[in-house]
Amino acid sequence: MPPTESHPPRPGAAPERAIPGPAGLPVLGSMLDLRRDSLGTFTAAQREHGDVVRLEAGPPGLRSVFHAVFAPDGVQQILASRAANFRKDHPLYEEVRQSFGNGLLTSQDAGYLRQRRLVQPLFTKRRVDGYASVVTTEAAGLADRWRTADGHTVDLVPEMNRLALRTVSRILFGLDAEAAVDAIHRCAPVINTYVVRRAYVPLKIPREWPTPGNLRARAATDELNALCDRIVADRRAARGTTGDTTGPGEDLLTLLAAAGNDEDGSLDATEVREQVLIFLLAGHETTATSLAFTLHLLARHPEEQTRARDEIDRVLGDRTPTAADLDRLPYLTQALKESMRLYPAAPVISRRAVAATEIGGFRIPAGADVVVAPWVTHRHPDLWPDPERFDPQRFAPEREAERHRYAWFPFGGGPRSCIGQHFSMLESVLALAVLLRTYELDAVDEEVPVSAGITLQATGPARVRLRPRAGAGE
Repeated sequence: MPPTESHPPRPGAAPERAIPGPAGLPVLGSMLDLRRDSLGTFTAAQREHGDVVRLEAGPPGLRSVFHAVFAPDGVQQILASRAANFRKDHPLYEEVRQSFGNGLLTSQDAGYLRQRRLVQPLFTKRRVDGYASVVTTEAAGLADRWRTADGHTVDLVPEMNRLALRTVSRILFGLDAEAAVDAIHRCAPVINTYVVRRAYVPLKIPREWPTPGNLRARAATDELNALCDRIVADRRAARGTTGDTTGPGEDLLTLLAAAGNDEDGSLDATEVREQVLIFLLAGHETTATSLAFTLHLLARHPEEQTRARDEIDRVLGDRTPTAADLDRLPYLTQALKESMRLYPAAPVISRRAVAATEIGGFRIPAGADVVVAPWVTHRHPDLWPDPERFDPQRFAPEREAERHRYAWFPFGGGPRSCIGQHFSMLESVLALAVLLRTYELDAVDEEVPVSAGITLQATGPARVRLRPRAGAGE
């Protein structure tokens, strides 16, 4: 069904329903609430005003108005059934484009379709399963390093960030991973903070001005660009010397540099770099979030941890997990999915409406900024009884089958769903299996504060005490 076009009301027609929302402050609206705690503000808006909410933020003349949609039917319209009407023209995506380039995350229209066709063969199940040994090797290396942890206590947030970054860097860059890990670990947080800050200020300082923030972000961006350009050039030179091989063991950068077909041509060096930067951004921060919160939630819930570990012991014994074990660890997968419900790595997804559209009985105007929020929908009390409780049984197959497709959407949905979904699940389950088989975890911090950036950010520690299991890894 095409989007509803914007027309003036017919004579005698019933007036449109005003979209409810928080009043906020007289001058600034909800700006301070959103800056202080955007996720809590969205959650409160749903509880107090319903599933379609209008929010205003900023002083008169610079005020931003956007609409938040929380019910699964509305989410489905925006991400899937009417996806063509909701574009990635939101200021956040424009800032990401400016910093990371126009890769799969931010491109649109014919450019996006061309990129997706070129990149899709690199993410087939067979290809992704071939990287399982990289995942288990990196996880085993971390488990060994934990044996020397100070006081047998570790903070899962930086630990999982480093693990996921090392893993995706090895898969992307192969032998160049070590240099890439150091640069990304240093530069990515600088760029992420800069992008989010610029996306939500009403008046932006031009990027070209030599302010301290601009200079720091430019230096970080230049360093990552130079790193990727050097590695891309080396790969292209190696292909010219040795010929094009595309075996499943090759790193993704080599495959990207070789990707092409008669219809779409191939990716040039700049396009390859832009895809790599987006994969690094989306491929390590999101998985790190899922790993850190799954382990922390299991540490806080010993019975669930024991049940997951018993399954791991029963399925694996003493052998290293492989891609084939993904389907053999259903309870561990359920625990991961429940963690992704409570702590979705992409807590808010933004779009802009092309034409006026009715959602949930309200008219969303043409040109409106629109957000859907997995953080809120995943806690919707009509969908999830006792929504704050950690309960992996919610994702038992029979219970999943009963729920709306968009009651749980940590990977987005529709034509723009995450291309790396299978890789993220494979990496997370296998890494969890390796770590939980080696250690029992006891939570030190009961609650972990978070905020919404490009991805979900832990703003406090998620510490656990490690208890090595007898005989594990020996």
